Amino acid sequence: MPKTPVEYFGAELRAHREMAGLGCPQLAAKLGYSPQRIGQVERGDSPPSENFAKDCDTFFETKGTFFRIWEWIQRVGHLHLLPPGFAEFLQREAAARVIHKFEAMAVTGLFQTREYACEQLKTGRTPEETEKLVATRLARQAILEGEDPCHAVVVFDEYALRRPVGGAEVMRGQIQHLIDLSDRLNVTLQIVPSATGAYAGLPGAFTLLRFEDDPDVAYVEGHMSGQLIERAGAVRAYALVFDLIRGVALPTGETLKLLHAILEDL
Repeated sequence: MPKTPVEYFGAELRAHREMAGLGCPQLAAKLGYSPQRIGQVERGDSPPSENFAKDCDTFFETKGTFFRIWEWIQRVGHLHLLPPGFAEFLQREAAARVIHKFEAMAVTGLFQTREYACEQLKTGRTPEETEKLVATRLARQAILEGEDPCHAVVVFDEYALRRPVGGAEVMRGQIQHLIDLSDRLNVTLQIVPSATGAYAGLPGAFTLLRFEDDPDVAYVEGHMSGQLIERAGAVRAYALVFDLIRGVALPTGETLKLLHAILEDL
């Protein structure tokens, strides 16, 4: 029995080929691929391309069956690129009405430019994997758009904005993007200045999601996985920490001045 979408595609291809009374060489000749390629796909050793799936649908007259399996492969493969726990967080984030987020090390994905996201995500990944993750990250930003957008309150440690991700040009674009975002009514930006001593944000970044009807949740992301926190007492504790962090952060007006100063320093 097939255990993965790629193996399922291969099993379907083999079944349709055999029902058509064709061997691998005959099908390969009709589709314009090598017999080796047909064998690889049927065994599940190699995923099909989008064009391969469409060619199968055209030849076997399957009305999009192979293309839908190919889309399934893309979705599952995409999820495998995400750290454990993050896929569920994305679903919750998309439904949130208010997001409270503290970032200590980098610009949050909701506010990243394409160039900044590429630089942050490319280490240890192929260009194709990087592009898929960047596309997901940019698509998330749609929750801040539209007639009834989510409201985001984000507090940065100043070091997160001064870390030179991708060099000066990338950083100039990113800081200008934050300046532009600060004009939106549904976006509140604050910065904890680097001169601040010990404060509640030192243990690291976290996110609070608030919904129309459902209970609040918190999310903490580590190096290898993320944890969605739903226990009410723990979520309240994170909410208290967020309030303490905002207490030492610059007001929005002073934050905007500091963003301009950071931009001028680049």
